Amino acid sequence: MVSHDLDRSLGLYPTMMISMGAMIGSGIFVLPALGFKKAGPAVILAYVLSALVVLPAALSKAEMATAMPQAGGTYLYIDRALGPLFGTIAGIGSWFSLTFKSAFALAGLGAYLLVPEIIPIGEELLLPVSLALAGAVIVLNISGTELSGRVQAVIVTLVLAGLVAYTLNAGVEVNPDSYTPFTTDGSGGVITAAAFVFVSFAGVTKIASIAEEVENPGKNLPRAILGSMAIMTLVYIAVVAAIVGLADAETLKKGGPGGDSASLTPMADGADALFGGAGVLIISVIAVVALTSMANAGVLSTSRFPLAMSRDNLLPPQLDTIDERFGTPRNSVLLTGAVLLFLIAFVPVVELAKLASAFKILVFSIANVALIAFREADVPEYDPEWTTPGYPYVQLFGVVAGLGLLTQMGGLPILGAIGIIIGSVIIYVTYGRSRTDRTGAIGTIIHNRRGQSDDGLAPTDTD
Repeated sequence: MVSHDLDRSLGLYPTMMISMGAMIGSGIFVLPALGFKKAGPAVILAYVLSALVVLPAALSKAEMATAMPQAGGTYLYIDRALGPLFGTIAGIGSWFSLTFKSAFALAGLGAYLLVPEIIPIGEELLLPVSLALAGAVIVLNISGTELSGRVQAVIVTLVLAGLVAYTLNAGVEVNPDSYTPFTTDGSGGVITAAAFVFVSFAGVTKIASIAEEVENPGKNLPRAILGSMAIMTLVYIAVVAAIVGLADAETLKKGGPGGDSASLTPMADGADALFGGAGVLIISVIAVVALTSMANAGVLSTSRFPLAMSRDNLLPPQLDTIDERFGTPRNSVLLTGAVLLFLIAFVPVVELAKLASAFKILVFSIANVALIAFREADVPEYDPEWTTPGYPYVQLFGVVAGLGLLTQMGGLPILGAIGIIIGSVIIYVTYGRSRTDRTGAIGTIIHNRRGQSDDGLAPTDTD
């Protein structure tokens, strides 16, 4: 008999580690030099700006997660708030964007594997190695959430220790002249860099999609989301400041493939000054471990989107299958893994980062609208154990700031986001619309204004 229930096996610590593991990879080990090329040393401010834009969505999702501690996260909240059409767009869009980010992490391993001190590997082997690591991550996620969470906790703890050592040593080795001029392209450069590195923080709310597997979700989910974001914001500021102070500016701007693109190994660029000859090797090993960890957290949480959408009849029922032996959504993991392997094989690394950032900015903005819809509808089914402060001003800021950043992404990422939206609408019209009659909380608001009684929501099981 096939089960449809997931086990609550994740406590606060592994839940926080999954969230931090989803942020601790490319945002530190790959993106700083790409952001530096756009803003100079002011890339430090770009990370702060990104955190401020992400914070409203983090607060909103923390509240909604305590009201609906089920698999699906962003998809579930937007679907129940704005209806199944927007839910389909959010679910498929979030699934793609987070899979983009996981692929970006594994593809980014290639740059660190090319560092001479790590292993004697030729460029022709980079793709097979990245694909093999992706395969290992897929197998790990099928083998059990509790096992995956434990592995994640150990990896993230070790990586954080390495980052602390890097930052503390950098305090006595940095060159103060590296920070002047601080802003090389004005405020526009900082905003553009913030949009580009936005994906660094996208993982903060990934744990909302595995809420059904978190113990005591009413307390642990808000603590894990907000706690991991606070810690990682400080880590980003400290590490990026260390990178800027240690590495040569020209190396950061032009040390990448071909000699005319930004470096993809910014932490390794300044490691020799910290730890001597073994410094590059140490940092490269940490980077490989961290990026693999990030991909693991990505697959773990991303695979829950197809699961939740299948439960709501927006995707085929086969994606709702829970493996009897391991208690994991096997088919959803396999589907996510197949897309992950395709992206690694065929999509350039930098484009993966841009596409991931663009759609996450859009989805985070919609998540803030979803919270407003729930609050204004005032339906009995929406009963969060924790509520966000500053409502609705925090959410309105998140919407406006997010859309502002989106305009800085350039044409291709925006076209990619539009393409995903169109594809999602087609899937809903051809498959989901005839199988669901929900209107969401927004439907409740409309019915109330018409003097009708209808909560517009599908039943939610919060046991």
